[in-house]
Amino acid sequence: MALYDSLGTTYAQTRRPDPRIGARIHAALDGMADVINVGAGAGSYEPDTTVLAVEPSRVMVDQRPVGTAPVVQGVAERLPVRDGGADAVMALLTVHHWGDLAAGVRELRRVARRRIVVLTWDQVVFRERFWLVREYLPEAVAFDDARAVPVEALAELLGGARVEAVPVPHDCTDGFGAAYWRRPEAYLDPEVRAGISLCAQTGEDVIGPGLSRLAGDLASGRWRRRHAELLGLEEIDVGYRLLVSSV
Repeated sequence: MALYDSLGTTYAQTRRPDPRIGARIHAALDGMADVINVGAGAGSYEPDTTVLAVEPSRVMVDQRPVGTAPVVQGVAERLPVRDGGADAVMALLTVHHWGDLAAGVRELRRVARRRIVVLTWDQVVFRERFWLVREYLPEAVAFDDARAVPVEALAELLGGARVEAVPVPHDCTDGFGAAYWRRPEAYLDPEVRAGISLCAQTGEDVIGPGLSRLAGDLASGRWRRRHAELLGLEEIDVGYRLLVSSV
């Protein structure tokens, strides 16, 4: 069974594309006549030029809106696409789930004629700047330490890449790990956590004590006193990175 057959049941509700992040992704794909989305999930951020989506989870495939690009079940390490099958290949917040990163990147390079666009995160920056994992969920960040892909290593596998910071808006509509940095109450919602692999894969029994501390700090006002400087910010950089590689 694919990972997101169990984790992705509410994905379409909590992981809605954010237009500001989408604008960055689409700018990176500008001029590409056709695009393949690898690890496509429910189809977030796919440009109109997407000709194929590849996704291992049937649960995720079934949540794709009507009218999106054709989809096949498959994994990054064995893409069912001919050599040079599209101008560009995109892979968004997915490489950390791949069983064989090097094999997956080789497939991206095999299929893309002109460009590869990957959205991931810098674990060192994430760990240092994001209050949730630093102060409340160290067990979850330890889990991410084991699966996160160093940005420099990924860029090298891609044969070189331009690396762009992707700030997270305070009202981000895509509920990934740090999306609720200015809305801490959201992390107490089980449905929200179900859409965040950092939480869902670590397990409720492991992160429960940290969430209890967060609930207490929110109730007492301690969290807002400690993080008052965040409340006036429109966006922050907590390590999300867009890698753009020319083939």
